[in-house]
Amino acid sequence: MAATAPAAAQAADAVNGLQLSRQWCSSCHLVEAGGTARDSAPSFPGISNDPATTPQRLRAWLAAPHPPMPGLDIAKAQEDDIVAYLMSLKSQ
Repeated sequence: MAATAPAAAQAADAVNGLQLSRQWCSSCHLVEAGGTARDSAPSFPGISNDPATTPQRLRAWLAAPHPPMPGLDIAKAQEDDIVAYLMSLKSQ
């Protein structure tokens, strides 16, 4: 039965979120330790550790970012994975 469940019902995958972030976000953001930021965009650890950062705010941002960040046309499951990766960086 689980194999036929919709993708939205499956748990988000932070490892896939890292891969997607490397692909789509690393041209501007520092997405992981040891990476290089190419822009003044905030680092993913910085975003994650902002007290105002919540999964809901991240989803809203990804759905309607303001310039200079381009809009992303990504599937809900991909968005969930990126949010899961970002939230995995949050310090305790």
